[in-house]
Amino acid sequence: MTEEDPIESAEALIASGRAEEAARALQARLAAGRGGLLARLTLIKALLASGDNKTALIEAREAVSLNPGVALAVLALGEALLAADALPTAIAELQRALRLDPDLVRARELIAAAWLKAGEPDKALENLQALENPPAEMLAACEAIKASPRSDPGYVRHLFDQFSADYDERMIGQLAYAAPQILFDLASLVMPGRMGASAKAGATIKKELSVLDLGCGTGLAGAVFKPLAARLDGVDLSPAMIEKARARGIYGDLKVADLETALAATGPRYDLILAADTLVYLGDLGQVFEGARNRLSSNGYFLFTVEKSEGTGFELGPKRRWRHGEAYLRELATRSGFDMAGLVAAVPRHEANQPVDGFAVALVR
Repeated sequence: MTEEDPIESAEALIASGRAEEAARALQARLAAGRGGLLARLTLIKALLASGDNKTALIEAREAVSLNPGVALAVLALGEALLAADALPTAIAELQRALRLDPDLVRARELIAAAWLKAGEPDKALENLQALENPPAEMLAACEAIKASPRSDPGYVRHLFDQFSADYDERMIGQLAYAAPQILFDLASLVMPGRMGASAKAGATIKKELSVLDLGCGTGLAGAVFKPLAARLDGVDLSPAMIEKARARGIYGDLKVADLETALAATGPRYDLILAADTLVYLGDLGQVFEGARNRLSSNGYFLFTVEKSEGTGFELGPKRRWRHGEAYLRELATRSGFDMAGLVAAVPRHEANQPVDGFAVALVR
């Protein structure tokens, strides 16, 4: 990097795929006290380009600390937060950058990108439509999310990352969440031979089943079924939820993954697959049923709850949770190679102190 034009040299290195080299040179320059805001902003760009999001965030916070009223510094912080998946904070900082400089097109684009990452296409579109030339690929991504027969994974992850801190208290205290116990009671009815004596009060518990908990969250369903499980694994989209589940110490393998992807992957077979209040974020359940069947042992069970639709298919409710009709569930079960072991009316949770009508379903391979 030449002394005559260090920023231009750094930009050239970044453009040629040598972002780490540019970052080292800029860090040395700043450490020697020979760089200002522009050097630090270019350093943040180089760090992000090299994948060092953690250091980029540190440098961005320092840039804002030294230049709190400068829109470009706040923009860099918003971009670093976005790269770190800190979506609510990223959006707040990017909006602040836009207030400081309403003509900052990059801030508007990044706000739209953050809302897209959070699975909120309408909010992304609000920002894109304010641009003179909105990126066509982002507009297409918004329309794809809106047309999808399932909730966007980014939306689900963002939602549950936010709720993870007080999830158990919210679900049990405010929403009267009962899906895990409903599924346990259903299991006692449809697979008593597999449950052994463990369903009887005071009886010796036999840990015999291998169990997969889809959308395990903090582990509320896992805790109910753990007494039956010789092996208990979990899958959830939210890293924050997975950390809460790991802290319970009841799971073997825990994965941050989309449940459709996790079921389609090669892995162990299970005697029981659970989805307690999880399938409400999917409309079309075809891939889930197929994946669950492929991951079940012979005579294995797939137990889940859904919210009830009065129609014959599936529909998106006002709370952005999908509802499923009984006819749809029965027809899809048959088409997917399952026998219907049980389908009962249930109230998995309450909303605004009102019961949410649903079904608890047991399928057997």
